[in-house]
Amino acid sequence: MAGIRIDNLSKHYGAQTEMAAVADLTLDIKDNQFVTLLGPSGCGKTTTLRLIAGYLTPDAGTIRVGDRLVSAPDKVVPPEERGMGMVFQNYAVWPHKTVFENVAFGLRVRGMAKDDTRERVAKVLELVNLTGFESRYPNELSGGQQQRVALARSLVVEPEILLLDEPLSNLDAKLRERMRWELKALQRRTGITFVYVTHDQSEALALSDQIAVIHRGRLQQFGTPREVYARPANRVVADFMGLVNLLPGTVVAADSVAAGPLTLRLSLPRDLRVGDSVDVAIRPESITLAAAGGVPARVEEQSYLGNLSEYHLALADGTRLRVQTSAADEFPIGTTVALSVDAAQCNVFAHAVEQDAKPSPQDR
Repeated sequence: MAGIRIDNLSKHYGAQTEMAAVADLTLDIKDNQFVTLLGPSGCGKTTTLRLIAGYLTPDAGTIRVGDRLVSAPDKVVPPEERGMGMVFQNYAVWPHKTVFENVAFGLRVRGMAKDDTRERVAKVLELVNLTGFESRYPNELSGGQQQRVALARSLVVEPEILLLDEPLSNLDAKLRERMRWELKALQRRTGITFVYVTHDQSEALALSDQIAVIHRGRLQQFGTPREVYARPANRVVADFMGLVNLLPGTVVAADSVAAGPLTLRLSLPRDLRVGDSVDVAIRPESITLAAAGGVPARVEEQSYLGNLSEYHLALADGTRLRVQTSAADEFPIGTTVALSVDAAQCNVFAHAVEQDAKPSPQDR
């Protein structure tokens, strides 16, 4: 097996003066890890995946698999010589071939003997829970089963690395959730390095060992799911990774920030000083509601979501907050509640109109 080392990778479409699809990307993907490239549409994550696969030539930078250089501006090893498999969003299974024929195709191209091919296909179909489906055609399978055929076809050639481009986006919500766990279990069983592209934050959090958050072609943060969610490197990551309340505030002491009627004591980035304007990121689940004993707020909206209750609150100065609490809590619309914030779970960033290129000093 092998890891991937990306150094100062850049790719432009059109004129070099236009904003880069990928800009100066450096990333170290370790062997036997599930790494997700996460970001909104157009951020450069699929371009990065295609550069790793060898379908695109970089304008600058290099990609290495282990000690082997596979991509540079003057040299690109063809995709079929990289030891990688690729699973696409649209499955790309042949409708006129059976499950067995779809999965065996790559082995037949390589000239593998029939008995060896049959044995290898049987093993990989067992791995993806499709034993007994060998003679079926794609139109006789569910979406999840077709996706497993695509996975099996990539795995049967025993790649060192598997690249997956939003493979679950065409599945319904319940099937998508089940396939997440199957994918993670599959990666653990095989020991293959997975590089996965998605715009779905919950998918990235559930699947990944490491997440690379990308925005406008630039890497914003690379860390564990817990790190990028609980300790985002900048405002862009905080805003993208799930629900968050972003409030304007001011540093009022070396360890305190005022945001509207809220005063929060917490650790601040080293470069902030008293009087500086900041943005305060407060997750909805970091706020507790009670009948009394905290900052007063009025319940504007309330939704029961089964496993939790969600509230939209208005504070006395007009500040709006989104709050998620236990489903057992019940505060009717129009009532006044008292809120308290777990400041240790909050994050503070120097205020800026646009913060999308650099991590904050506390994360350097």
